[in-house]
Amino acid sequence: MPTILPLGKLKIDLLQQILPQSHQDTRVIVGPQIGEDAAVIDFGETCLVAKTDPITFTTDEIGWYLVCVNSNDIATMGAIPKWLLTTILLPENRTTEVLVRRIIEQIKAACEHFNITLCGGHTEITHGLDRPIVIGQMLGEVKKNRLITSSGAQAGDDLILTKGLGIEATSIIARERESDLLGKFSSTFLNQAKDYLTSPGISVLKEAMIATEIGGVHAMHDPTEGGVATAIHELAHAANLGVVVWQETLRMSNETKQLCHEFQLNPLGVISSGALLIVAEPAKSREIVSAITEHRIPCEIIGRLLPPDSGLWIEQDGQRLPLPIFETDEITKIFSE
Repeated sequence: MPTILPLGKLKIDLLQQILPQSHQDTRVIVGPQIGEDAAVIDFGETCLVAKTDPITFTTDEIGWYLVCVNSNDIATMGAIPKWLLTTILLPENRTTEVLVRRIIEQIKAACEHFNITLCGGHTEITHGLDRPIVIGQMLGEVKKNRLITSSGAQAGDDLILTKGLGIEATSIIARERESDLLGKFSSTFLNQAKDYLTSPGISVLKEAMIATEIGGVHAMHDPTEGGVATAIHELAHAANLGVVVWQETLRMSNETKQLCHEFQLNPLGVISSGALLIVAEPAKSREIVSAITEHRIPCEIIGRLLPPDSGLWIEQDGQRLPLPIFETDEITKIFSE
């Protein structure tokens, strides 16, 4: 019998087999590649940067998630997100006008907040769904000489992480399992965790802009499904490099730590929109960290890129262990209990 694939992203080795190796249109600068957050198309002096991403793990504030997650991937390429198209699929026999209006208003509010134009899309009630699924297609623009790709990382570069592990996961857990958690955690604690959506927030536009303005950035990557550990694997794969991550530098809030512990989730493998991986030349990395921190965004150097075939490691107390990869995001466990 055919093997049934698990929830979440496809395995890297399978993606390598099925992704096209060349492009019919020579203007495609970055096509479908592991570790690259968006496609890039040559438009002369500028590049069009395009991304599509669905929101599947949560329904609460789904419009805000949609805009942030898609715009993050544009920003990691050094581009400015400008235009959004959406596909909204709604469950049969469960969709009300109130639900439709709420989702659209959330999308409109997020677009206004980030100065993005909602310029088209499609909405329908779909057979077979048990919850809304919203898919975004975000378009952005960048000058050709300011384009940043994950493949640009170099051995010896510093690896920087903003905000920390599990920002998006913290909000999702508190929102989706609130009724189960109220007996164990205070409403104040849970409200603070739910607010991770906006504070510290799942958008990385500000820190990406700060880093690119300073310069010396060779790559950026947005940790989503599979968490920070999987995102580091993807980035290293794109650049054909190794990496070492220092365990003691990995930041995690008390709310994230407690909620992950409650459901026995490994924080390295939970969905982590809101964090940004920045790969920078050592001469610029501390300046980048300082500038981002000055904007009250936590930021640390967490590791270093290594030469090819060096392996991917996490180091604690001088001992190196293989950096884990999460083929299924840890957060899926909260939906199966």
